[in-house]
Amino acid sequence: MKAVTWHGKRDVRVDTVPDPAIQEPTDAIVRMTTTGLCGSDLHLYEVLGPYLAEGDILGHEPMGLVEAVGAEVRDVEVGDRVVVPFQIACGDCFMCDRQLYTQCETTQVRDQSCGAALFGYTKLYGSVPGAQAEYLRVPYADVGPIKVPQGPADDRFVYLSDVLPTAWQAVAYADVPKGGSVAVLGLGPIGAMATRIAMHRGAGQVIGVDRVPERLTRESTRGATVLDLDAADVGEAVRDLTGGRGVDAVVDAVGMEAHGSPVSKVAHQFVGLLPDGVAEPMMDHMGVDRLGALLTAVDIVRRGGTISLSGVYGGQADPLPMMTMFDKQIRLHMGQANVRRWVDDILPLLTDDDPLGVDDFATHHVPLDDAPAAYETFQRKDDGAIKILFHP
Repeated sequence: MKAVTWHGKRDVRVDTVPDPAIQEPTDAIVRMTTTGLCGSDLHLYEVLGPYLAEGDILGHEPMGLVEAVGAEVRDVEVGDRVVVPFQIACGDCFMCDRQLYTQCETTQVRDQSCGAALFGYTKLYGSVPGAQAEYLRVPYADVGPIKVPQGPADDRFVYLSDVLPTAWQAVAYADVPKGGSVAVLGLGPIGAMATRIAMHRGAGQVIGVDRVPERLTRESTRGATVLDLDAADVGEAVRDLTGGRGVDAVVDAVGMEAHGSPVSKVAHQFVGLLPDGVAEPMMDHMGVDRLGALLTAVDIVRRGGTISLSGVYGGQADPLPMMTMFDKQIRLHMGQANVRRWVDDILPLLTDDDPLGVDDFATHHVPLDDAPAAYETFQRKDDGAIKILFHP
C-alpha cells in the first residue's frame, strides 16, 4: 500500500509499504477513505524527529470502511463506515473505566513513561503505524471505531477522530461560565473549532487570537471577536474587552511551537541539527518549549480563571512564571483528548443543520500522493491552508 512516511526533518514521502494484517483477534483492518493532516503532525515534521525512525508511517485522523475483522470482534463488521480515535484504548482498565482513554493502562507506553499508544506518533506513544495510508490496522476494534451512517460526505464525520473531541475537551476543561468570556489562542483546526464549540456551549464572549489573516477572517464571520497578534498588544486588547479584568478562561491551542519565543526557537533549531542519539536525551531532560502562547494565556486570564491546554507541549525544563500563576490563582487543565468520552455529546450535532460548520471546515482536499507538498504548505501557512484532508 501507499503511506506517508517520515525520513527526516521536513522530509516526508509517499512510499510503498506492506499492507497491514490482522495480528490479534481483537483487530480490524480499515481502508482509509479520508485521513487528516493535524497541526501536531507538524511537530513531527519539525521538532520531534529524535523520537521517530526512518520509514515510520504518520497520521492519526482516520476514517474509512472496515475491510476485515479478527475472530473476537463483535461490534463492527466488514463494510461498516467508521471513524477511529487517534488513541488506542482497551476499554476495560482502571483508566478507561474513568473515561481517561489516553491514559489506558493496557496500551500505556511504559518504557517511555507515556500514556496510551497513539497512531502515527513516535516511539513515545508506541511507534504504531499511522493513518496517512491506504489501510490501517486498528487494535481493540470493539472499543475505538465509531460507526457513522452512510450518506453524508466524509467531511461530516472525519473530525470525530481528533479535531472535534480535542476542541470539545479544551472548552470543557476551560470551564467557561454560562455567558462568560474565553480567549482561544491559535485559530488552526483545533482553535477554530474551539471558538465554535465555546459559542455553542453558551460562552457570551469568544475572542480568537492569531496572526494569519485567513484564520482571523474565517472565525470573525462566525461570530468570534478576533485579535491580530501582530497588530495589537494582546494583553491590553483583551483587558479592554473585558472591563480590565481579563477573560474567565483561555484555551491554548498552539503549544510548543508558538511564535514570540526566540531563545527556545534557537534551541529547537540547534537540537534539530544534532544526531538523534544526542538530541533525544537532551530533549528528555533539558527540552524547552516555545512558551509564547502559554505566557500570553497567563497574562490575559483573569485572577481565579482557568487555562486549558490542548496544544501539544513536550519540554521537560520549561521555565514557567510560577509566582504569577500562584498569585493569580490560575487553574491549569490539560491533556490529550479522551475521544470516546465526548462522542455522545458531539455526534448529535453532525447533522444537515451543521451548527459547528464541519461540512466546509477543510480548506484543502488532496490525494495522498501530494502529501509532501501538503505538509510544506501547511507548515508555511500558505494558500490559506487551515485544514487539509487526504484521500488515499
